[in-house]
Parts: sequence; structure tokens; C-alpha cells
Amino acid sequence: MMTDHLHGVDTESVLANEDLLPTKQTWNWYNIFAFWMSDVHSAGGYVFAGTLFSLGLAGWQVFVSLILGIVIVQILANIIGVPSQRYAVPFPVMSRMTYGVYGSNTPALIRGIIAVVWYGIQTYLASAALLVVVLYYFPELQPMAEVKFLGLSHLGWWCFIAMWLAQTALFLARMDVIRRFIDWAGPAVYVVMVILMIYVIAEAGWENISFSLSERTLTPPEVIWNIILGAALIVSYFAGPTLHYGDFSRYCKSLKDMRRGNFWGLPINFVFFSSIAVITISGTPAVFGQMLIDPIALMGHLDNKWAVLLLGFTLLTATVGVNIVANFISAAFDISNVFPKVITWRRGGLIAAVVSVLILPWNLFSTPEVIHHTIDLLAGFIGPIYGIMIVDFYAVKHRIVHVPDLYNTSSDGRYWYKKGVNPRAVAALIPAGLCSVGALLVPGGISNFSFFIGVAVSSLLYYLINRDLINGQPQS
Repeated sequence: MMTDHLHGVDTESVLANEDLLPTKQTWNWYNIFAFWMSDVHSAGGYVFAGTLFSLGLAGWQVFVSLILGIVIVQILANIIGVPSQRYAVPFPVMSRMTYGVYGSNTPALIRGIIAVVWYGIQTYLASAALLVVVLYYFPELQPMAEVKFLGLSHLGWWCFIAMWLAQTALFLARMDVIRRFIDWAGPAVYVVMVILMIYVIAEAGWENISFSLSERTLTPPEVIWNIILGAALIVSYFAGPTLHYGDFSRYCKSLKDMRRGNFWGLPINFVFFSSIAVITISGTPAVFGQMLIDPIALMGHLDNKWAVLLLGFTLLTATVGVNIVANFISAAFDISNVFPKVITWRRGGLIAAVVSVLILPWNLFSTPEVIHHTIDLLAGFIGPIYGIMIVDFYAVKHRIVHVPDLYNTSSDGRYWYKKGVNPRAVAALIPAGLCSVGALLVPGGISNFSFFIGVAVSSLLYYLINRDLINGQPQS
């Protein structure tokens, strides 16, 4: 049914377009579950699960770390998803209540830039999987894979363009088609991953399967520390998608559906997928003679053409799924939010897609120092953005948002503040962001907790700055 949040909204406002206005809410819990499946089921998620099981922990200790971390992510999703679900608007529009109708572009573009970079990298990874399949079936094309242009082989360019066009076509088909794609993509990936796991178990023997990919022996303090570290890594891994979760929770029929979907899509789904990944990885030495953590590398060791084709198609589907939900849609909303009357959601997505090619993502991926420094710098502000928005919605605004004023550019609008920017939010964001980025630059384990540091510092600062509003006193 159509929400009633359009009542009083100026649909002709320069801050409004069809995609940024309150929308119909038709998604149920399964659609949210499928969204998280698409976010978890990827080559990156597979490798990430393997790294967690390489911390030197026993199998049950790893699962404690997994559950602790993913439950924190679930709690964050339940908290950050409420405003957009309640008022049916995407993340950048909802952030206008906190940062101002124009100040919202700061958090939106921080997340948008990260999304564009990762969109390019994920597209490149999908094209790498396609390249393996093409060379497996057509080895005579190997010479095209050896001649490079701008850092990528000629055949690599064709594969990249093919994946870029496929994803762009899916995106241009609008959200309802994207929803149907992610509804079947997650389960389809599961079927193939389970088949692969069963094959590895059959070939390796259960006695060669382990829930620990490390031979280190840890002391009790090291065990506790690594459990906490693993949980922190999980939260950081999901920080970006969870921040813009409102882009999807806005379509959900009810908070009950949203929370139920989060439960099945996060703790249940993530732990199950991680188990499949580690069982498969731990069996690869017995089957292939070496441990293969990267599923694309594993695909290259299979000697069955149908198996290579099936796994290749699965990796492509999984990568497209995660790229659409974690990067493409976010970037489209974020870019559209800058000039809504000029840049529609589709145009924002096309801009993101074009930029993702211009940054030559394969070069970024081959020089991890560059990508890590760039992304870490921007990601350092994700925690502060979280903290400020949560305190603002739940403590300062008391969960009440006046939707028409999210599109109001006049000085009497509730979210105009000073020239469209909330100076209180800026006063909390900058120092908290510097603390978070500073933590990333400190050698040692503290860098893994930069997200939590950013959330804590920004929450405290913003709370203190807004004590007059929290206590019900008028803002000066």
C-alpha cells in the first residue's frame, strides 16, 4: 500500500525527484533476507570467511566470534533501518534531518565515493572470473590475455565491458526487477556452494576437514583478543552496506518484516555461508595439493568443464548481486541527492558506472596500498556518521521526522539550520572523523576498532552539543 508520507510534501522542490520521494512499501521479510544473502554471497565474502578461520582459534571459538560480530551488525541494521522504514525515504534523504538539507551531501558523498570505487573493483573481480571461464573453453584466446592496454589485457577488457554492461542493464531495469534478481540469486548461489562443498568433502574425506585454518596455538589472553578482533572485523566489513541500509528498508512493509529479514539474513545466513566456505577451503589441500582461499583460483583447478561453467556462473551471479545491493544502488541515491532535479536515480547510477571505469579499478586492486589508504580515509568517517544519525534520530528528534521539511529549502524549514547545514553535526563529525582516521594510522590492533571509536566519539560529542534539545529546550 502507498504510504501517507507524501502528504504536504512539495514534489516540485529542487530537493525532490520521483526516486527520492517517499515510496510504496511492498517488501516482506524474505526480500530483506535475500538482500543480505546477496550482500554476503560473494567471492569477497568467501575469502573474508576464510581469513576469520585463520586467526588461530579453535572451531567453536571462531563461531563465538562470528556470532558476536554478526549480532552487532544485526543490532546496527535494526537501529539504522528504522527511520527509512518508518518514513519510506532513502538514506541520503533521511540524513537531511541530521546534517541539513544540503549538509546531507557530505555523508552521502563519503559513502557514494566508497561505493563507486568498490563497484569498479567488484566488476573487475567478476570479469576475472569470466576470463577464467572463457580461457578454459577457448584456450586459443590466450594471446589476447597477454597483450595489455592501460593495465588490463585485451581479453580482460572485453570481459570487463561484458560484466559492466550486464550490471548496468540490470540496474536500468529499476528496483522491482533488481528485487526479483536478488530474490533468486542468493538461494541459487547456496545450491552451487553446497554442491561444491559436498564434492570437496567426498574427494578429501571428512577427516581432512577442519574448522580452523591455522596451526598456531594461542594463549588464553590471545584467544579472547582474537575473538574480539574477529568480531570487530565482521562489523567493519559490513559497516558500509549497513550505513545505507535505509535505501532498502524504505521498501519494507513493517518493522517486524525488517527485523525478521535481518535475523535470517545476518546471523543465520552469515554463519551458514561462512561454514560452507571454511569446510570447502579446509578440504582443498587434500584435493588440489594446496589451500585455495580464493574461489576464482579454485575454479581454475577444476578439470570438469561443466563444473567450471557452473561455478563461474555462480561467482558472476554472486558478484553482480553484491555489487548491485552494496554499491550501485547506494551510489545512485547518493549522487542523485546532490542535484535531484537534474540527476535522477538512473542518471546517478550511470554516473557511478562510468566513473567506475575511469578509475581503472584493476590498477587499484593490484596496488592495495593505494586503495587501502583511500578507502580507509573515507571509511574512517562511516563510524561518526552512524553515531551522529543514531543520537539525532533517537535522542534529539525523539524518533519524529517531519517529512515535508526534508524537501524544504526555505529558512523556516526544520532541517534548514544555517544555510542548509547543521553546524552541530559538523562540529561532531570532524573531530570524531579525525579520531577514527587517526586510529587507522596507529600500528597494531587499534586500527581494527576505528569504526567503534568513530561511533563512540561522535555519539558522545553530538549528545553533549545537543543537551538543550534532548532536554526539550529550544535550540538557540
